[in-house]
Amino acid sequence: MIPDSFIQELLARVDIVDVVERYVPLKKAGANYQACCPFHSEKTPSFTVSPAKQFFHCFGCGAHGSAAGFVMQYAGLGFVEAVEELANSLGMPVPREVGAHSQQKARQAPLTERMAVAARFYKDQLKASGKAIDYLKGRGLTGEIAARYGLGYAPDEWQGLQRVFDDYTAPALAECGLVVDSEQGRRYDRFRDRIMFPILDQRGNVIGFGGRVFGAARDAAAEGAPAVAPTGPKYLNSPETPLFQKGQELYGLPQARQAMRAEDRVIVVEGYMDVVALAQFGVGNAVATLGTATTSTHVRKLLRQAAQVVFCFDGDTAGKKAAWRALEASLDVLTDDKLVGFLFLPAEHDPDSFVRAEGADAFRRLAAQPTTLTELLMRELKSGVDLATAEGRARLVHEAKPYLVKLAAPLLRLQLTRAVAEAAALGPAEVEAQCGLKPQPRGRPAPPRNRQRPAPHALERNLLIAVLRHPERAARLPPDLLDLLAPDNAEGAALFALAEAVDHATLAGGNLGRLIEHFRGTPHEEVIALLAGQIEESQGDDGEQEAVFIDTLERLRDRARSRQIDALNVRARAGALSPAEMQQLLDLLAKKRAV
Repeated sequence: MIPDSFIQELLARVDIVDVVERYVPLKKAGANYQACCPFHSEKTPSFTVSPAKQFFHCFGCGAHGSAAGFVMQYAGLGFVEAVEELANSLGMPVPREVGAHSQQKARQAPLTERMAVAARFYKDQLKASGKAIDYLKGRGLTGEIAARYGLGYAPDEWQGLQRVFDDYTAPALAECGLVVDSEQGRRYDRFRDRIMFPILDQRGNVIGFGGRVFGAARDAAAEGAPAVAPTGPKYLNSPETPLFQKGQELYGLPQARQAMRAEDRVIVVEGYMDVVALAQFGVGNAVATLGTATTSTHVRKLLRQAAQVVFCFDGDTAGKKAAWRALEASLDVLTDDKLVGFLFLPAEHDPDSFVRAEGADAFRRLAAQPTTLTELLMRELKSGVDLATAEGRARLVHEAKPYLVKLAAPLLRLQLTRAVAEAAALGPAEVEAQCGLKPQPRGRPAPPRNRQRPAPHALERNLLIAVLRHPERAARLPPDLLDLLAPDNAEGAALFALAEAVDHATLAGGNLGRLIEHFRGTPHEEVIALLAGQIEESQGDDGEQEAVFIDTLERLRDRARSRQIDALNVRARAGALSPAEMQQLLDLLAKKRAV
């Protein structure tokens, strides 16, 4: 692990403007710099870089972060690799908190480091396995593609990982899914005699594996080893772990980012081999789901990366079912400026075989003209009813209702409503009425703003935003801050952690970029990163922001006084108030009246 003190020193010395300009030409725009965003397609610049905050933000797609975060997103690197690249650019050697011995490091490091150790082991085993190399060459893969995707080989051994984990019996190995404990109490490697596909999160950390069988059946199990089928399932994925949730992750996403940005399109396929085979032929913008149906989380994540998401499935029954599940998952996250489409290959092909037989250009042409979501939906809805009868047309509207209600894109829903109405021989208003769709009338005034006092958690949020705008304000947070914060509140917990870091001089004089990196990998990372992006899009001069900071602190104090008064009043009504507590109550009431 890299010490946090080194990361803070690195970010204090690096200039985010210089870092970004290595990849994207910037133009001066007032106190900041701007460019067309490298993370999505646009013609008008909405990407800004702040040298004062050492922070970048795109007002179009919402991408934001520090210099390290930019390198991670642009180059598809993990956090450690991004830090190493920045350090190398300044000639700074990267220290490590533990010794170089990999087994000792794996014992002391978190689950992600164990997964990284396993990934290196599988890569080394691939280099030493002639049959695994021959198999990949036979599939047309080069060493360059194998290295790009970190392909490896799990040896045909029951306890191969024991070579790199001398604490092979540690619970953490089972927790991250690398080993299995049998009912008889024997531990063995989950993956054996398989081509290994590392699954990376958006930061480039290995969080899981997919293993593919190949070649002849394995030899019979050694005496005393757990009994398994000769070859096992074709694909074996890591189980759900603290690092890995199948419904949230996609295979090949970090490697596909640059190609996705260039084409503003991402292609979703079903298998690991499809992804790497397409990349081998120059189609680098493909990702795969991980042995599970497409989820709304998958679609939301992809729509942040590109304007078009094209699902590519086989044309058989299973492929059509998978496409329909993807359609359903897309409805509540789709927006009017995005496109979800479906590409159905001929029955005899999957993406791997198609690109080999027909070439990358033919595949790209098909991907550029997919069946749209509304086309697929209307086709399937019409196929199940007889539109020549009144009953069939009524059923069409009935079947369409849940999809119309769920569809989040308002203009697209209007278009779909008209298509359903035309097919059912009705007017759009009649379909809307039957489906319970009540669009807001034109000219209707906006609802009045709620002028009540902010909810308890809103105060913590406002104060955290004020501190994120100017991190030096953290030093002005009161010593009794913890007493002022609401319990079980993410913004309040982040505020307290921030104040603690400043008290210990960890973040003294820090900017927004350094602050974000200090909290990377902590429970506070998500809320800080989210608000950091939002504050760039809000307005207000320094005087207004300072007033918000001071006012919010006073509101927190007033709320805390009210809580104390309520508690003392409860004791007073029960006749249990001591003279000292009565005086305290009187003092609190006087302070509250003075506010």
